[in-house]
Amino acid sequence: MKQITLLFFFCISVFSQKNTETFDSYKLGEKREISIALPASYNQNQTKKYPLLFLLDGEYLFDPFNGALTYGAYWDDLPEMIIVSVNQNKNGERYSDSSFDTATGLPVKKGAMFFEFVAGELIPYIEKKYRVAPFRIIAGHDTTAGFLNFFLYKDVPLFNAFISLSPELATQMETRIPEKLANLKQPVFYYLSSGDSDIPQLLEPIKNLDGNIKAVENPYLNFKYDSFKDATHYSLVLFSIPSALYQIFGTYKPISSTEYSDKIVVLQSGYADYLINRYDDLFKKTGLRIPVRINDFKAIEAAILKNNAFNDFDKLAEIANKYYPKSMLGDYYLGLMYEKNGDAKRAMKKFQSASQAEEIGGLTKDMMYEKYDEMKSLTQKK
Repeated sequence: MKQITLLFFFCISVFSQKNTETFDSYKLGEKREISIALPASYNQNQTKKYPLLFLLDGEYLFDPFNGALTYGAYWDDLPEMIIVSVNQNKNGERYSDSSFDTATGLPVKKGAMFFEFVAGELIPYIEKKYRVAPFRIIAGHDTTAGFLNFFLYKDVPLFNAFISLSPELATQMETRIPEKLANLKQPVFYYLSSGDSDIPQLLEPIKNLDGNIKAVENPYLNFKYDSFKDATHYSLVLFSIPSALYQIFGTYKPISSTEYSDKIVVLQSGYADYLINRYDDLFKKTGLRIPVRINDFKAIEAAILKNNAFNDFDKLAEIANKYYPKSMLGDYYLGLMYEKNGDAKRAMKKFQSASQAEEIGGLTKDMMYEKYDEMKSLTQKK
């Protein structure tokens, strides 16, 4: 039976809560130390679920990952996550935990037990205890970066994203990993990295793996390989972490000025559809369903105005009413549509209705009163 003993190591920062626990594992027949960090908003929103980031080599990977996520979440470029790490450096556990049969290239002895510990005990425990979204990421470095690929071997991979930092690849991994990725039936992100000054005996297998994965044609695969100039086996970790996280959550970040100019304003039509599809794509790839950001509404609004596609405000109003039903946003967009189409009377009514709703994103009641008066003056002239 497993028993959880809370060690009195608890720290609170502005962004996350971290605690270290001792997990009594039946699969391993021993106790293991794990660290858990919960997002700052975890106790504020009792229904919100968070992606799970699972770290091997927790002693030294926890802080750089937590730092990158804290920074990204501050700017709303990355989602908040629940971070769970296994501490493995004590008595060389990372090597025994990652042991495999050199003939078969599969986990053996302690490696097989550690695999079952993660898949059969630790992940279920975390998901039962915390509000975890259906999106899991695993990351490791060299020895553990090779081992994490065993979770990809399952018919249905245990994780949705794999971050392999300068991996020490097991037997046949250079061909087995691409074969598994070629047969994916669900979206998977796979990130691989090395450095120019990496350990020489690791580089050739990594480059072979990169070439083999790039030959895979599967729409469910999202793959990225980074080879960092002048990076050593250890410094490449700091370069890799943000690159990997932004690869995985590329569809999460708000609409940027580059995306606006290169992808949105150049559209011939379908500006509101672009917004819907963007958030649907995030959900399909990561399982995250988040409210449409107000600044993203503003980007689409600007594109509609620039291209005189005023009827698109009708659909934009529908989106606004779905996510912000008590706000003035929906009526404001309908008012804009009628105004730009020359129907001052109907525009006046919508701005009047908006003035009675909640203010949002820089829109105020005074602004709605001004728009109302402007439209009213136009109807009186007629």
